Amino acid sequence: MKFRLLAADDEKNIREGLAASLKMDGYDVVAAASGDEALKRFQKGDIDLVITDLRMPGLTGEELLKKILAESPGTPVIVLTGHGTIENAVAAIQNGAYDFLTKPPNLDHLSHLVKRALKNREDEIEYRRWKEESERDKQFKTIIGTSGAMRKVFDTISRVAPSKASVLITGESGVGKELVANAIHELSPRKDKPCIKVHCAAFTETLLESELFGHEKGAFTGAVGRRRGIFERANEGTLFLDEIGEINQNIQIKLLRVLQEREFERVGGDETIETDVRVVAATNRDLKAEIDKGTFREDLYFRLNVVNIEVPPLRERKDDLPLLISVFLKKFATDNAKSIEGIDERARSILFTYDWTGNVRELQNCIESAVVMARGKLITVDDLPPTLRSLQGKIDEGWIHIPLGSTLEEAEKIVIRDTLAAHQGNKSKTAEILGIGRKTLHRKLDGWGERSRFDDVTG
Repeated sequence: MKFRLLAADDEKNIREGLAASLKMDGYDVVAAASGDEALKRFQKGDIDLVITDLRMPGLTGEELLKKILAESPGTPVIVLTGHGTIENAVAAIQNGAYDFLTKPPNLDHLSHLVKRALKNREDEIEYRRWKEESERDKQFKTIIGTSGAMRKVFDTISRVAPSKASVLITGESGVGKELVANAIHELSPRKDKPCIKVHCAAFTETLLESELFGHEKGAFTGAVGRRRGIFERANEGTLFLDEIGEINQNIQIKLLRVLQEREFERVGGDETIETDVRVVAATNRDLKAEIDKGTFREDLYFRLNVVNIEVPPLRERKDDLPLLISVFLKKFATDNAKSIEGIDERARSILFTYDWTGNVRELQNCIESAVVMARGKLITVDDLPPTLRSLQGKIDEGWIHIPLGSTLEEAEKIVIRDTLAAHQGNKSKTAEILGIGRKTLHRKLDGWGERSRFDDVTG
């Protein structure tokens, strides 16, 4: 994406100097000699960022700022001010300006400031787009992602939810399997009925059997009265069995019967009870391997796995990272009453390079920790958890991690993505380092749907 900037200053030398410097950074630049001229050009549209002097004849910089933010809230505006009027620049920031520079501006500092402002703006736009889509489809509002991999998950959820079919959700710990189960229930005809969740690994065999099927008085020590199980309480609703791979053979047999015959007996009872429950199960285990080992019944597997939804690990959908980071950043900044504008380039490079073995849950915890630890408006490397901070030296040394077993295509994607991240999205520099042409790099990024994820600071 090539950004278009508007530079307004009544001093010709500064105006032309700004335009020339920013064009060298790869931006389209429109120059205006007055506040009135700048406002007219801005109102034509397609301006991504504005740089304006505060002191101009006619429409002043302060007035221009107010009109721009009134017409287009969120547009980053950087103000220029003389050393004697810094208090005016501070007032401008209080009125919504992104930041200020004293004149004559340090062009390197300006370049860095513009890049940061545009990255934050791009993340904000992506966040708003996701939020609008989530409002249109409220069932997916807690599942964050716009990547091709996640769109396939959304599509499968939409198609399977209206049915009665059992669903097996698979994927590593922390990918969001419970969120998928929630969406299936909310999109189903059973959405107004109970959706009860059971973490199978949290119960002993006796307690899990009682939890699922209920028990009669005296069925076991401590059974002082009759208790209805979840299959009764969730009748006509949904039962989510998390970590289904942890249940033993005895429970597996009883669960199989419920799925096949829609009936069961309470523990210690002989009354047959009918039930109409839609079962959604989840596991991070390889159930086929468990079948081979004899620890999981094959017939139960096929009953549960009528439809399979594989939730991809975060390392396979890193193009969702900007949106995930933006959502978590806003949430935890609000929760902790902090004003956090974004993440600096070096910290961002680490977030993109890290493998996220704990998936979305680990990323969420990382951002929460960083927000709590942050001292300023930007999260820096020092604010990240120790595990991530340790990667700083490796990034400085040009280190890239390719997991053993990766295909050549996967390895190529990791090398290109991490090189881009390490050079703040500079495609020309990345192409030069990798020894490929810019067109080749663009073609590969387009094929992965990732071209717009990185700043094209060289045009």
